[in-house]
Amino acid sequence: MMMPITAEMMFVVPELALLVLACLVLLCDVFSTSENKPLTYWLAQVSLVVVIVLVICFNPEERISVFHNHFILDPLSTVLKVTVCAASLVVFLFSYHYFKARGQLQGEYFVIGLFAVLGMLVMISAYSMLSVYLGLELMSLSLYALVAMNRESGTASEAAMKYFVLGALASGLLLYGISILYGISGTLVLPELAGYISSHTGSRIALTFGLVFVVVGIAFKLGAVPFHTWLPDVYEGSPTAVTLFLASAPKVAAFAMAVRLLVDGLQPLHVDWQGMLIILSVLSMAAGNIIAISQTNIKRMLAYSAIAHAGFLILGILPGLDAGAGATYAAALFYVISYVIMSLGAFGFIILSGSADHEADQLTDFKGFAEFNPWFAFIMLVFMFSLAGVPPFLGFWAKWFVIKEVIAIGHIWLAILAVIFSVVGAYYYLRIVKLMYFDQPDTMPAIVAGRQVRLMISFNGLAVLVLGFVPGELIRICTTVLMG
Repeated sequence: MMMPITAEMMFVVPELALLVLACLVLLCDVFSTSENKPLTYWLAQVSLVVVIVLVICFNPEERISVFHNHFILDPLSTVLKVTVCAASLVVFLFSYHYFKARGQLQGEYFVIGLFAVLGMLVMISAYSMLSVYLGLELMSLSLYALVAMNRESGTASEAAMKYFVLGALASGLLLYGISILYGISGTLVLPELAGYISSHTGSRIALTFGLVFVVVGIAFKLGAVPFHTWLPDVYEGSPTAVTLFLASAPKVAAFAMAVRLLVDGLQPLHVDWQGMLIILSVLSMAAGNIIAISQTNIKRMLAYSAIAHAGFLILGILPGLDAGAGATYAAALFYVISYVIMSLGAFGFIILSGSADHEADQLTDFKGFAEFNPWFAFIMLVFMFSLAGVPPFLGFWAKWFVIKEVIAIGHIWLAILAVIFSVVGAYYYLRIVKLMYFDQPDTMPAIVAGRQVRLMISFNGLAVLVLGFVPGELIRICTTVLMG
């Protein structure tokens, strides 16, 4: 029995609240006369806190789909939405101090950032191909604008142009795939699409053709090889605060899109998309880890690191209908949350180390860092060891969980490759540690970042360390969300 639209509106209160609050922040920014935009910043932060509270308050005990099955609320959407908003809170904090120190602070950054978060929330709860695409476009258009905000920077403009052109191409391919699937099945709703595919056991050539384009769109958003070419250039060319945003919350939304489309909608075709994902995963782990070794720019190095981590994440989406699929999806969820926490810290450290007249984005900038800042050198060591998968840090448990579940479903050779590429990738992470602790500094610049940035970096590093020693609660949440 369908609920009336007015009753269904209560299930999208967090999204509606964020829309209203984003417009309110925009109005306040228009009438703000302060160059530092403190009101705009704090209103944006309060908006995210309000949304987190509303998401938790409206957390359903079971799956609820509304608006003719175009929108879904379930425990998975609750966890992912809280993760996105919490990550955006940290991003806004770093961004405010980053742009303020450089005299580039614009209130529009926070407004556009809130609309990007809104797009992510829609993607996370999307239960039809239409709502997936609407959320994706709202997020993508906002991110294009954020990358291009510094109009005086040639590298930022170049990065924005590459991101826009390639992103538009990927969105077009995804839309083409969606149109093919809709033309064949006559439905946009993901469960109905899965039901149609299951009931038609004849030739599936046309369905597989549409599936290919959908997988391409997902691979682009995850930054998987060979659809990764935009990622290193955009990470390097964007202001570090924008790179921090790109490297965190959107990864959660991309994971949600992959799960909704492949698991909820195209699961009957799992034999086909499983093979595609295996190829994407192996190529991403290989290319990301190997190419990162030769990088001298830390943002570019972390971009190739993100590509390698996308390969690991894809491993957790492989099972399809295999036994133990829920546990493997839980491993993927744990991985994406862990990666977001580590990525926030790594890029936040770059912001911490820089100043108004110097962007600390070259590896040589970290020579001898431990001599004049031992505490923050230790925090960066925690991030690097964790990203490398060194025990007992959080990143080790993320990789261990995924590899364990991949072995459990019978892909032992994939698990072996994952371990090998992890060992290869450890080199460029440990190189940062070597530069900080064993090389002599060219200069000894003082850290000029404010107290809030220092506290957040410290808290982030300690969170990675503590969760590494006691990962059980986070693993339990991820397992409960996806296995009931």
